[in-house]
Amino acid sequence: MEVVRTDAYHEHMAPHASVLTLHCPDSSGIVADVATWIGSGGGNIVDAGETRDAEHGLFVQRVEFTHDDDLDTLRTSFAPLGERRRMTWAITAQEEVSRLAVLVTKDGHCLYDLLGRCATGDLPAAIEVVVSNREDLAEAAGRFGVPFRHLAVEGDGPEARAAQEAEVRAAVRDVDPHLVVLARYMRVLTPDFVDEFDGRTINIHHSFLPAFVGANAYRQAWERGVKLIGATSHYVTSGLDEGPIIAQDVTQVTHADTPASMARRGRDLETLVLSRAVRAHLEHRVIAYRGRTVVFD
Repeated sequence: MEVVRTDAYHEHMAPHASVLTLHCPDSSGIVADVATWIGSGGGNIVDAGETRDAEHGLFVQRVEFTHDDDLDTLRTSFAPLGERRRMTWAITAQEEVSRLAVLVTKDGHCLYDLLGRCATGDLPAAIEVVVSNREDLAEAAGRFGVPFRHLAVEGDGPEARAAQEAEVRAAVRDVDPHLVVLARYMRVLTPDFVDEFDGRTINIHHSFLPAFVGANAYRQAWERGVKLIGATSHYVTSGLDEGPIIAQDVTQVTHADTPASMARRGRDLETLVLSRAVRAHLEHRVIAYRGRTVVFD
């Protein structure tokens, strides 16, 4: 008699894990409808969260569940319910290791933090490429064995900028990332880039948006004598630093701080806020709608 090893059997039969995210007009019975749909397909709910946006009359939900069907089958099965409830929805696989493309310029604190978190498994992701308009951080990527692409702007004027961005887009496209991270990438992206990677490009801004936008946020904050400084991570849209906010944090400063010490404190905040935003996105805990977000714990 052939004996099947228990561990091999469970590995073969292990269910898939996916996340359903949705928002729709608020009405009674939505939670029951979703739970019934999952149960009818033999699925099991692992984690669920929902909220109501009374201002817009919307219901927002995230459900993590296990199942045996493939994603295409799930999406086809769910579509009638989504249409009936007028949902904006997505069913996404919960990846064990997600692919990242990271864009940088010369400030390395966010890049080093992401490289370290990915290398140690703190973030469930692998950085597939680091792309930069400068060569400053090539060594940082090399220390972690990550490919580095230096794509400088060759010349002046819009044609040179367009050519450089086309190369950047191609380098990012080549690794088919789940997420594009602007880790202090100091170039403005065109609408073409934003559209191609819409909903999966996030930025870290060195201020508590919408205050102190631009490149010299800490100098602006010091000149105004602020008592709190912050960092903001948000999705990238065509409006500069206007995308839906994913994560923010602040720290206190005093009159004794200088622009340099404020910047040092700010860099610490930036690494923390960016990593929180990356994790939330990769775990499909962010639902963006109408210029704002719901972020489930």
